Amino acid sequence: MNHDALTHTTLYDWGPVLYLMGLGLLIAAVPLAWLWLRRKRARVTSPLRSLQALTLLTLFLTFDLTLFGAFTRLSDSGLGCPDWPGCYGEASPFGARAQISAAQEVMPTGPVTHGKAWVEMIHRYLATGVGVLILVLAVATWWVYLRGRRSDGQGAGGAQGRWSGPLHPGWAMLTLFWVCVQGAFGALTVTMKLFPAIVTLHLLGALLLLALLSWQAVRYAQWHDDGTLRARAVAMPHGLRRALVLGLALLVLQIALGGWVSTNYAVLACTEFPLCQGSLWPDMDFAQGFEFWRALGKTAAGEHITFAALTAIHYAHRLVAYAVIVVLAWLAWRLRALPAWRRMADALAGVLLLQFLTGLSNVVLGWPLLAALLHTGGAAALLVLLVWGLASASMPAVVVARTKESA
Repeated sequence: MNHDALTHTTLYDWGPVLYLMGLGLLIAAVPLAWLWLRRKRARVTSPLRSLQALTLLTLFLTFDLTLFGAFTRLSDSGLGCPDWPGCYGEASPFGARAQISAAQEVMPTGPVTHGKAWVEMIHRYLATGVGVLILVLAVATWWVYLRGRRSDGQGAGGAQGRWSGPLHPGWAMLTLFWVCVQGAFGALTVTMKLFPAIVTLHLLGALLLLALLSWQAVRYAQWHDDGTLRARAVAMPHGLRRALVLGLALLVLQIALGGWVSTNYAVLACTEFPLCQGSLWPDMDFAQGFEFWRALGKTAAGEHITFAALTAIHYAHRLVAYAVIVVLAWLAWRLRALPAWRRMADALAGVLLLQFLTGLSNVVLGWPLLAALLHTGGAAALLVLLVWGLASASMPAVVVARTKESA
């Protein structure tokens, strides 16, 4: 059997890069134009409000990209184009029709088909568009920052002052740096043939982007253009704030375990609940299951991974899920007693219920695509909610000091 169409492919081909960048600019231009028209019609001239709107828009599209990335993985389209950043050296599957057809003829249900190639490339196009938006956000943040420093300097006798605004542009630069790291993880996901550690880190990197954008959006909402406080931090008892941090840490651990389950295809190692293989503690091999640096379906020694290892991967995710449910349910219950936090408490409880139901559906219904997508989206939504709450309840020292001076 001739496998040339699958194996004789240059993994990194930079030929389509300019086309990909141009397409990313075009994709990013659509939401940017919509945002500009919306702000113009509303006659909004506040730079910080425009910056907040751009951050929220980028957050929304990054969330959508995370879901589409999950769809790419769950539909087995991650190797739909086995090179990067193009498809068989072409800028789109149109130009690679012959190579894709040859690969599909060799393996009709394999990793390379016309449909999977399009899913993979659309994901790359959208990711490039989000990258352009984050670049625009970084540039706009620096512009607002420098403009604010000039304003402060003029108010202090003409010397360039130190702007006491919501965020240093280093936050936007960190976000820009991290989206570049995400692009590298995306390339390695393809060229390392769905290496489980890389795929899991790629998922966690997407969630870090969501967290960074969420934090920035909240900060912009707390300030006026002149560097004065617009809204105080929403009061939250210190005990609840610590519980919020604990819940966030547990959630990140649970998402990492969920990514490990998905990328190792261990979801169906247990097909009943609350039992697993008829037992509360089935036969498991945690040492082999959590060997971090190994190829898909293999151990670090190159042997086939055992079913006991897959069971351990699944069951670890299930055990930590119990802790996450308890902590976040308690947190939602306590927050609901505080009027200012009632809306977040209801959202937290609703998404947590969705996570439980979709997780259960994945197990007992044989991992349906819709449930799996909703499960990923729910995890991302929980992360955004917790980061949003933590940012709303926190205030940097300069804000506290300025508030006291105002009083």
